[in-house]
Amino acid sequence: MPFARQIRRFAPLLAGALLLTACGGAGSGTADRSGGADSAVTLDNCGTKVRVAHAPRRAVALDQGSAEIMLSLGLADRMVGTATWTDPVLKGLEEANAKVPRLADRYPSFEKVLDTEPDFAAASFTYTLGKGGVAPREQFEKLGVPTYLSPTDCAGKDNSGDGDGVRSSALTMDTVYGEIRDLARIFDVEERGQKLVADLTSRVSKATSGVDADGVSVLYWFANSDSPYMAGCCGAPGIVTKELGVRNVFDDTHEEWPQINWETVADRDPDVLVIGDLTRRSQSAESAAQKIKFLESDPVTKEMTAVREKRYVLLKGQDLNPTIRTVDGVEKVAAALREFGLDA
Repeated sequence: MPFARQIRRFAPLLAGALLLTACGGAGSGTADRSGGADSAVTLDNCGTKVRVAHAPRRAVALDQGSAEIMLSLGLADRMVGTATWTDPVLKGLEEANAKVPRLADRYPSFEKVLDTEPDFAAASFTYTLGKGGVAPREQFEKLGVPTYLSPTDCAGKDNSGDGDGVRSSALTMDTVYGEIRDLARIFDVEERGQKLVADLTSRVSKATSGVDADGVSVLYWFANSDSPYMAGCCGAPGIVTKELGVRNVFDDTHEEWPQINWETVADRDPDVLVIGDLTRRSQSAESAAQKIKFLESDPVTKEMTAVREKRYVLLKGQDLNPTIRTVDGVEKVAAALREFGLDA
């Protein structure tokens, strides 16, 4: 459908007071709904005040993290599209996910999103709702479509630079849980949100029980063998690090994913390598197999302790992103520490 017709279709909503206006603060914020499912809910979200007039019936999830939270809340029947996938959907959500159209594997055009006639859009990353992504939040606002940005990508984080952002404070699972509660309130399924948070909390507690990995050093490699992206102190890998009591060898940088040369990596000589096993093909050494082949053949890396001992932990890309999959990361690294005999 031509874009001009989409504008005319959404124009009546402009008078319907689905409002988003700038305000201070960058946390998950507070939400309020009164009077049942058809009453408005308002919340402060990443510096934007969002007002949703009714529980969404035609929602779009613009990133995989947002989609998997919505699907976990049982909202497939209220979703009209998903986009920007890096991995297969979380195990157990396959059937629900199959019911929701995938608009694009990467960023869909703004027009394609509008073709779904959305009444709400959620994203995991600031970039998705900015220039270069799908569209800035203001463009959705002009058409009366409220947007929600995951607080995991804005709370205590500066995204103004050219990289993946810099964190002034460490991310915790509480911020992820806050996102779940926000979305549950927006969709008027708060009991489901409480149940999901309780389940995730229980899984973290079970995974970390009895693990004493003090002194064990870990490196998190996301992608690229030419100029590798390694985790800094305070993003989703930082949650794994803190929960298990290990030490990230690059905990001295607050950059989310700094690019670090192999000589520096080898000098830090981690005990364990946590490796992103990615299904995308946009950079060098995306899969775990490609990464391990590089590590075991490169003269700089093959003498590292973790490589010689083959202490590899394979995580999906989404496990290394700040969302519900971070819990999978905690579980997998904890299991590997036990297998390697480094848990006590």
